[in-house]
Amino acid sequence: MTNPNARPAVGVYIHWPYCARICPYCDFAVVRDRGKKAEQAALVDAIAADLTAQAAMLGERRLVSIFLGGGTPSLMDPEAAGRLIALCRSVWPGADEIEITLEANPTDAEADRFAAFAAAGVNRLSLGVQALDDASLAFLGRNHGADEARRAATLGGKLFRRLSLDFIYALPGQTLAGWRDTLNAAAALGAEHISPYQLTIEAGTAFDRAVRRGAFAPADPDLAAALYDETQDALEALGFDAYEVSNHARGEAARSRHNLIYWRGEDYLGVGPAAHGRLTFDGERVATETPRGIADYIAHVAKGGDGLAVRDVLDPRARAEERLLMGLRTYEGVSRTELAALSLARMAELVDAGMIVADAANLRATPAGRLLLDRVTQMLAE
Repeated sequence: MTNPNARPAVGVYIHWPYCARICPYCDFAVVRDRGKKAEQAALVDAIAADLTAQAAMLGERRLVSIFLGGGTPSLMDPEAAGRLIALCRSVWPGADEIEITLEANPTDAEADRFAAFAAAGVNRLSLGVQALDDASLAFLGRNHGADEARRAATLGGKLFRRLSLDFIYALPGQTLAGWRDTLNAAAALGAEHISPYQLTIEAGTAFDRAVRRGAFAPADPDLAAALYDETQDALEALGFDAYEVSNHARGEAARSRHNLIYWRGEDYLGVGPAAHGRLTFDGERVATETPRGIADYIAHVAKGGDGLAVRDVLDPRARAEERLLMGLRTYEGVSRTELAALSLARMAELVDAGMIVADAANLRATPAGRLLLDRVTQMLAE
């Protein structure tokens, strides 16, 4: 067996699809948690079998992260989470310290379970606070209040080595001053990592229907841009580095190792319903996907041993476009050797416009380019 630290890195994403409430802005693969204990137990068994089968296909790797996402994985039985964490460690033994993240909502009921998740091996809490005032939380359809959010963040900071807080901005009526106050309050809660996401109206969501019937209007683009700039300025002043478009950390150790897997083009397994993965076999990059429905996923694993309903080999251009899209999101950019399949014919135009910085080794988006990243990546991929 080779030295574990010399092997290629791999992460594991575990999708837990159950939520106590479906938020009106959410377009993820989620379902209401209706207490179907037998179904949930069968899903844990299927995830374990899928993980074992995919790991056997992949072979020796260096496990660097486990991410329990969803959905609301803090609704999972902590013992089940501990079982899956232990399984990941057993199929890739001997790795250095692993980042193990749990996504959670800051309800009092979920916070009561934090100690059990910490005992199960979770060492990083990603808390979906979203706002720190009750009016905004009500608009977002959240099932917690501002006081609950503060209590959960305080407890999470005590129980877990790392604490990350998620927020949504560009809400109706939001002001620059009010948003800055929220960011200051978030930092005061002790988080080392803050992820602010602009509200987007996704097709088919409750917010999409509300906008179409005129119940509210999305933020004006100029205001949204100003709020983005305010985010960068406020968090930088508070000691947070913008190491990715929507992710800010106090120092390198506080960055999300799991998310860096996505942005750096490393390998990760996706297990659970509607989970995506990226795996490399003999130099080929393979995009994987599992069935979306819970019953379909369980049945697929039972029949085939793993949950992979889709296994698409990315051709060189698709692989380069994916690296461009993901890599430009980060402060470190993307290696030009990984973009060899693209002509990058408009690169000089974007450099002259101050949107990107290009040297012999890398492409990086400037602060101005990050603000228009979709357009920048589109032009580079033309």
